[in-house]
Amino acid sequence: MRHPIFVSVCVAGFAALSACEKGIDKAEVDRKFQGVNVVDETNLNEVMLTVGDPNEAVTYFQRAHADNPDRIDLLRGLALSLVRAKRITEARVAWAKVVDHEDSTDGDRVQLADALIRANDWDAAEKVLNAIPPTHETYKRYRLEAMIADGNKEWKKADSFYEVAVGLTTQPAPVLNNWGYSKLTRGDFDDAERLFVDAIKHDPKLFTAKNNLVLARGAQGNYALPVVPMTQVERAELLHSMGLAAVKRGDVEIGKGLLRDALETHPQHFETAARALEALETNVRTN
Repeated sequence: MRHPIFVSVCVAGFAALSACEKGIDKAEVDRKFQGVNVVDETNLNEVMLTVGDPNEAVTYFQRAHADNPDRIDLLRGLALSLVRAKRITEARVAWAKVVDHEDSTDGDRVQLADALIRANDWDAAEKVLNAIPPTHETYKRYRLEAMIADGNKEWKKADSFYEVAVGLTTQPAPVLNNWGYSKLTRGDFDDAERLFVDAIKHDPKLFTAKNNLVLARGAQGNYALPVVPMTQVERAELLHSMGLAAVKRGDVEIGKGLLRDALETHPQHFETAARALEALETNVRTN
């Protein structure tokens, strides 16, 4: 991080030295400094949006926006930071202000729809997306369209939107997982399993897809763990999920056995599995 700042200081120093040597007036020197500051600020804005504490980024962009209220890039930065900080109520207000700005784009409207969905205001999100021209084709737009179609139980539309979204990204694991979960809720277990497996292939660390895969198998009475990459902790957690799925199907003894396996597998005390097993055994004793 020190190199860009060092270069900027050198450039600024060179500009000032040149002014002394050639008799450049103060206004021109100020313009040179201003150009350097814009470069540094752009780098800092990008850093604040990608690393560090999200709440610190919120504070940074709040100050910057207060000093430059007409700049949409700073307002966008604030809105994005609020989403990262999970301050969704504030984020939806910030994105609404971005959309109201004269320089707003269709991409900003997609971000507003995303914030509205996070705030559980699905109807408002649908209205925002419906107002965006169909020529605006992005991964995020179609992923949100698919989620809304899911909520409306418009399965054909949902499948179509999911398929388009998958084709518009180089990192499709999250949307494949969402699509699989949609299939799972419809009872289409075979397709759900296939989509979860595809999601894990693209992102072997995506635990939610592994857990959903276990739930899809458990719903069919298949209590064997899938052959996917997993840590010891993940294995214990998946056994726990499988055990609960077995109990839900009425296979209580199998479920208890899976919960015991989860307790033995976990490298530490697995409190959640212990409580579930104790509740099952207590229920058996009292009946």
